[in-house]
Amino acid sequence: MKLFASPLLLCALAFTPTVWADSPAAVTTPVATALAAKPEGAVIASAHHLATEAGHEILAAGGNAFDAAVAVSSVLSVVEPISSGLGGGGFFLLHDAASGKQTLVDARETAPASGVPTAYLDKDGNLDRDRSVNGPWAAGIPGLPAALVHLSRNYGKLPLARSLAPAIRIARDGFPVYGRMARGYASRAEVMERYPGTREVFLRNGRAIAEGDNFIQPELAGTLERLASDGFDGFYKGRTGRLLLAGVKDAGGVWTAADLAGYTVVEREPVRFGYRDWQITTAAPPSSGGIALASMLQILEGWDLQALSPAQRTHLVVEAMRRAYRDRTFFLGDPDFVQIPQRTLTSHDYAQGLRATIHPDKATPSDSLSGNPTPLEDEETTHFSIIDADGNRVGGTQTVNLLYGSGLVPKGTGVLLNNEMDDFALKPGTPNAFGVMGYEANAPAPGKRMLSSMTPTFMDNGHEVVVIGTPGGSRIITMVLLGILGYDAGLDAQAVAALPRYHHQWYPDVIEAEAGTFDAATVSALQAMGHALKLPGDEAAGGRGSSHVWGNLQTVHWDRASNTLSAGSDPRNPVGSGQVVKAGEPVSPP
Repeated sequence: MKLFASPLLLCALAFTPTVWADSPAAVTTPVATALAAKPEGAVIASAHHLATEAGHEILAAGGNAFDAAVAVSSVLSVVEPISSGLGGGGFFLLHDAASGKQTLVDARETAPASGVPTAYLDKDGNLDRDRSVNGPWAAGIPGLPAALVHLSRNYGKLPLARSLAPAIRIARDGFPVYGRMARGYASRAEVMERYPGTREVFLRNGRAIAEGDNFIQPELAGTLERLASDGFDGFYKGRTGRLLLAGVKDAGGVWTAADLAGYTVVEREPVRFGYRDWQITTAAPPSSGGIALASMLQILEGWDLQALSPAQRTHLVVEAMRRAYRDRTFFLGDPDFVQIPQRTLTSHDYAQGLRATIHPDKATPSDSLSGNPTPLEDEETTHFSIIDADGNRVGGTQTVNLLYGSGLVPKGTGVLLNNEMDDFALKPGTPNAFGVMGYEANAPAPGKRMLSSMTPTFMDNGHEVVVIGTPGGSRIITMVLLGILGYDAGLDAQAVAALPRYHHQWYPDVIEAEAGTFDAATVSALQAMGHALKLPGDEAAGGRGSSHVWGNLQTVHWDRASNTLSAGSDPRNPVGSGQVVKAGEPVSPP
């Protein structure tokens, strides 16, 4: 087997700023003599307009970006059960403008004491896929409620109850079911209707939710009220804690009071690195996103992408993706349980060594990068981006993993539990639901956090500030990568949110793409280089399939030279919203 070339073998290559040759004209901003110290107002982009409006409501009430993050996150937990919720977890990247402090709030779910590898194997020693993605054994201990308490207590200005008020109101009064929510339920109905608590929430007189229904969740409102009143104990102990334990037990699973009470949020140092003129600040392990971004971008800065054809540029980006996802498979996991060679994996020298293994006109077969050992997330997840009038920033990405998570709602809680246990390497070398593999570094253990692809990210080049992130399972990292390249090419926030997307994750050895991403000439050129492509409707190309559209990218941008704010909300999602509110302007009614 071929191994990576030593990074010491290659000198740094010259590079120039990138503008995509076939992209719209670059948007340039004249350099002002003085850069604004604070924004002109506040901007929020999220996957649902009710969440965006709730964030601005809290800002208007005297809160800061961190209070607004509690409001946006909790409202998304009410209106996007398909993607996230109190029964899941997430990562929150924070920038405090007054102190300059940047931190990553890790609210990733943890494995319960019962979550050992043998619990997920059938009698023949094969992975029991139903158990790993459906029902109580699929669920890790939720982290999102603890994160909301942590953000409010340590960074916010308002009481937690005030920031949760919009979510409580919407859960009690309801909101219109949208098409994506109804379609997602239809695809998961068989699993969700196994459980009495889930049926109580999602069925109306025996009929499944339909687009246009008013979706009310009184039990979830009660759970949020206990969280607002009692903080951490209001979810992980007391009435809610007892209901969660009983619901998991009744469905055949095993959680303990110690599993719930022992959950802790962890603050971690973000991954930081430079790319051209940008300082990138992004998610650290147990997210794999930051390390993978550092690797891919530092590989790519060795080329003048502007001068290349679309096929040549795509080839190089794919080769960078291939190498980063290979390293993800073998080296990354929960840093509290495994040693991660982070300094090496994020170094320029290592990236130069990886770059040396890329042939400029020929695809690298993934099995030639296997090393040792040899190997045998689109609408899921949600993201929001915030910049407030003081310059505080939040990038939040949260999830329940697959559509509607595990499908299990413990009776009396309204809380849909995640199925994040599938993100562990439950059986080494066996792909999970997103087709990615793992080994010992990401094996489950009690209290351990499973590896994630969530990648909330900041970009800052001195006169521009960006917050960006997206859902998308294993495609999250590559969508954020393409967004960063778009901003570097001079695109505005909305153009970045609308960019066409493609992806490669080492295995399966295939390029996936949205409909319309590549023209026929580019497809032919990539195939001539040795790449296999999986395009919408092309069932012969192999791989795990490719949908027509991916992700739900939400991004905000502050141009400090002109002191203007802008938002980009993914046009693939009709209920998303990016909203700028200038100082003194009224807020849209909630």
